[in-house]
Amino acid sequence: MKMRGMRTFFRAFLRASALLLITATSWSQSITWLGTLDGVASWASSVSADGTVVVGGILSSSNRLHAFRWTAARGMRYMGDFGGGESWASDVSADGSVVVGEALAPNGRRHAFRWTQAGGMRSILALGSTESYAEATSADGSVIVGAAYIRHYIAFRWTTAGVLQDLGRLPGGGISWAFGVSEDGSVVVGAARNASDLWRAFRWTATTGMQELGTLGGDESWAEAVSADGSVVVGRARNASGQWRAFRWTATTGMQELGTLGGDESWAEAVSADGSVVVGRARNASGQWRAFRWTQAGEMEDLNQTYASLLTSNSYLKVASALSPDGRYIVGWGFNAATGHEETFLLDTWRTGDTNGDGCIDDSDLLAVLFAFGTPGTGYTRHEDINKDGIVDDADLLIVLSNFGSGC
Repeated sequence: MKMRGMRTFFRAFLRASALLLITATSWSQSITWLGTLDGVASWASSVSADGTVVVGGILSSSNRLHAFRWTAARGMRYMGDFGGGESWASDVSADGSVVVGEALAPNGRRHAFRWTQAGGMRSILALGSTESYAEATSADGSVIVGAAYIRHYIAFRWTTAGVLQDLGRLPGGGISWAFGVSEDGSVVVGAARNASDLWRAFRWTATTGMQELGTLGGDESWAEAVSADGSVVVGRARNASGQWRAFRWTATTGMQELGTLGGDESWAEAVSADGSVVVGRARNASGQWRAFRWTQAGEMEDLNQTYASLLTSNSYLKVASALSPDGRYIVGWGFNAATGHEETFLLDTWRTGDTNGDGCIDDSDLLAVLFAFGTPGTGYTRHEDINKDGIVDDADLLIVLSNFGSGC
């Protein structure tokens, strides 16, 4: 590193240290309730890599669903539809610039859409179908998967390059539906009917085609999401008692149950990029749905208990529907006692100033900010821009110093 760069870092360090002497700032993990606009409820379906964009649906007072896109800068905004008065946003690209979902046309049919800031909402009526649904997109927004109706629903994979694929079906089966896709768009997961007309989780690649993943001893399963490299699949499956249980599948371990929160059901909704963190919903001992997080290092945990200090009295997190690739940001919905509505939540699980997610703000975080000083910020791989203003600078150093030693 050039000496000039080191002097810049050192001056910035001194400035931040001086500010620290006169400024006391409190930074911590946080839960943000995103509201309902003029509706009665909102539900999140996905979050961008840096936690600054959330998408999902709002239930209006007239009982209609409307897609929304929330940003940290502008708040929650409606995304529109195709003239039918309803829409739903299912997924968002890693940088938050591409959103996919479905919207109602005047004829009452639902069309899959791909939305961009430049082009707005564009219809994807896949494979000559009369109706289509977009469920997930690749990290860069170039691959979309979902289902299209042609006599019955079939899973599809669509790309901006003009490639459109029918992903096939299980032997003897018919209906199929794609729910998740890997980071590069090459692995697709979902559910399809088998020869016995039962739903079974599947994993698809161009090489292997559609492969059934089995069950947990029962007769049905659904795959909801897949890790970045396509090697870890999560979803829900029935056990021998017929109860739905969250599962995590790999080629090595097969389908493994993730447990419950004391009740009899659990569903896995999403998985981190490396496959080590799973989130979803599970019933507690009282039979109530509560948001959970499962990690390889521990058991299934109730997010309401882990982050109880962030919740006001009578508020609770009901469902964790998605998380950022690194597992830092979790979105879903729950009950916000302050408004009396079921609302979307955004949970930041990292301590502010923690650039590597190890729970401790220490020398490694300070050095990370120093060595990234002056570079563009935000995004999946730039946690050093702690305040997300687009650049790693004095303000980020100050935040680390203000919280130094926290969590250690």
